[in-house]
Amino acid sequence: MQIGIVGLGRMGGNMARRLRRGNADVVAYNRSAALTDSMAQETGLVAAHSLQELVDKLPAPRIIWLMLPAGEATQNHIDQLLPLLSKGDILVDGANAFYKDSMLRSEMLAKHGIDFMDAGVSGGIWGLENGYALMVGGKPEVVARVEPFIRILAPGPDKGWLHCGPAGSGHFVKMVHNGIEYGMMQAFAEGFALLHGRKDFDLDLAKIAEMWRHGSVVRSWLLDLTAEFLQKGQGLEDIAPVVADSGEGRWTAMESIEQGVPAPVISLALAMRFASQGHFDYEAKLLAMMRKGFGGHAVTNAPVMDLSPGGEG
Repeated sequence: MQIGIVGLGRMGGNMARRLRRGNADVVAYNRSAALTDSMAQETGLVAAHSLQELVDKLPAPRIIWLMLPAGEATQNHIDQLLPLLSKGDILVDGANAFYKDSMLRSEMLAKHGIDFMDAGVSGGIWGLENGYALMVGGKPEVVARVEPFIRILAPGPDKGWLHCGPAGSGHFVKMVHNGIEYGMMQAFAEGFALLHGRKDFDLDLAKIAEMWRHGSVVRSWLLDLTAEFLQKGQGLEDIAPVVADSGEGRWTAMESIEQGVPAPVISLALAMRFASQGHFDYEAKLLAMMRKGFGGHAVTNAPVMDLSPGGEG
């Protein structure tokens, strides 16, 4: 049972570790040779220092699983691998790719006799110990060949993974999964903000979160994580109020528009992430000026930085 892994970052590295723990033979390549060699020493995987070497060390028909950032990085590696592969080889894309891109990649690779499987991977830094939720798309015969490795990576051989449908379906399901995640996270954040705001009750948010974990309708892994970090401090003074968005939430919101299916919770959660990144600042300034214009309400002026020698900035 041999598989090639390209990309040994936070997710790819732990997936390689889990595969090795499951006695899979892994040949791995990472752009940092030092990291590849370190992983080989730690886990016993076979290190490859180029994509050509990776292909040469895998018996045909090969299975190569890409765990790279979605977009240009993934496409560049596919372009480099394509002339090195043989008919019947399988490329698996484990990035958070846009599902329509995965459909196109499958068609493109098929013209060269290369099979494709898209894999939506969830589990984060806990996947090494707990397993990864895997949402895969591709032809049944292709998924069947990759299945022995999927069963090792998943939380259990027969749970936590699903062949969702044809190529692109795995990444589509993962996209919607992440959109739901946006909404759930936003709801928890808003709820705890309301609890935090009622100062006269002197509520212990950590104890509330811990209590909700047992028997409550809202119990979840997100609540488990929230309870854990609230135990370490509830003020979060050292955390900047900035939340990044990976792109999956945007694609989910766009899909709701394309289908004409309302998804207001997901869309508003995405908008709140934009606001946290400063993208609401100009709108807020316009709102303040409009309010001044029709009602004469005062506006709050931004502080002026002193740029003179010895001043701020």
